[in-house]
Amino acid sequence: MRFWLALAAAVPLSAQPPLARDIFKQLIEINTTDSSGDNTRAAEAMAARFRAAGYPATDIHLDGPVPRKGNLVVRLHGTGAARPILFIGHLDVVEARRSDWSFDPFQFREQDGFFYGRGTQDMKGDDAVLVSTFLRLKQEGFQPSRDLVLALTSDEEGGTANGIDWLIKNHRDWIDAEFCVNSDGGGGRLKNGRRLFMGIEAAEKIFLSFELETTNPGGHSSQPRKDNAIYHLAEGLARLAHYDFPVRLFDVTRANFERMAPLYGGQAGADMKAVIQNPDDRAAVARLSSTPLYNALLRTTCVATMLSGGHAENALPQSATAVVNCRLLPVDTQENVQHTLEQVLADPQIRISVMTPAKASRYLPMNPQVLSAVTAATAKSWPGVAVIPQMATGASDGVYLNAAGIPTYGVSGIFIDEDDVRAHGRDERVPVKSFDESLPFIYQVVTTLGK
Repeated sequence: MRFWLALAAAVPLSAQPPLARDIFKQLIEINTTDSSGDNTRAAEAMAARFRAAGYPATDIHLDGPVPRKGNLVVRLHGTGAARPILFIGHLDVVEARRSDWSFDPFQFREQDGFFYGRGTQDMKGDDAVLVSTFLRLKQEGFQPSRDLVLALTSDEEGGTANGIDWLIKNHRDWIDAEFCVNSDGGGGRLKNGRRLFMGIEAAEKIFLSFELETTNPGGHSSQPRKDNAIYHLAEGLARLAHYDFPVRLFDVTRANFERMAPLYGGQAGADMKAVIQNPDDRAAVARLSSTPLYNALLRTTCVATMLSGGHAENALPQSATAVVNCRLLPVDTQENVQHTLEQVLADPQIRISVMTPAKASRYLPMNPQVLSAVTAATAKSWPGVAVIPQMATGASDGVYLNAAGIPTYGVSGIFIDEDDVRAHGRDERVPVKSFDESLPFIYQVVTTLGK
């Protein structure tokens, strides 16, 4: 096995796509789900490739909090002229039942111009690209001006031992960096086979949840009271349902709408331009807000996600509770959102308490180095394709790094059709051409930043 790996690592550059495909296949066919998979096995398989390629044992770290939750960290040393750059990807995948798929989700399959398997989109394709890139750098003897660090982690998709958070708390020295490039964000978008744009994730929203609770002495349901705990809570939630946080654009979302407007055109494009000029343009804001994605880009959002109340069908409720999940703009604060909720609910009988606090994080403007590297690599690989800064409305491992003072930017070279996003879904797949073309793109991004 070691002999074969050594041969694979030493193949000429013209054979890099086959090597990357072999890495991709190996990763897909190692089950890394939280329930029954083994992230450590995948991490060890990649560590073996790095050892065979000549990375010293002292630059390969494999550790984790529990046996199946291993994380791999590999370092390519530079001259030390600047602080390191961290590149990350997660090895774990969401659950996939054979009965839900057309074939075994943990069997790598090439069919009709696509690679199929759990994790092809999210995100073992990007992992394979990063691994093959770091192998190529070693093969070429590339020495960057700063250390380049690759971390492949566990539990980004769920579980109890998040890899990047664990590394920050237990091995900060392994991954400390000036900034991070996260391949679990950004990436290209296709529409009917045409490349629309290359996205770079320059910000992400912040997760925050509140518990709302009302209480009441209760009593027998045959003698109803006007101050019903469920009614109080329901009326407050109804007010929240009709409330929109104010529009608040910042450098990333403003650049996003500016560059998206000419690509989409029509009414949507006109509304994007209008909102940039005047965030108080009610008609334009209303039309954009009718699309959930645009609504999430325009403002902080809070939505009821769980509800419970009462204790018996023949008794007045003594309590009712709801969970409200908020996604904060990175320029917003937990205190501001809680104060706004109190005003919107407008009922002192509804007690608001923080359930999952927002992670403390200081927002920094877009990094021109990263934006420049992605723009140059895009122009070389796909001339004429626009580069668009994005804000993730969900969350990634970047939330832990940003909170730790390591600004994180989402960069992937893989193009996905915006109407064929199958991450976490049935028959997950990625175009073969997109995977192959991402290799030279990521190589240039890494070497440009490394120089």
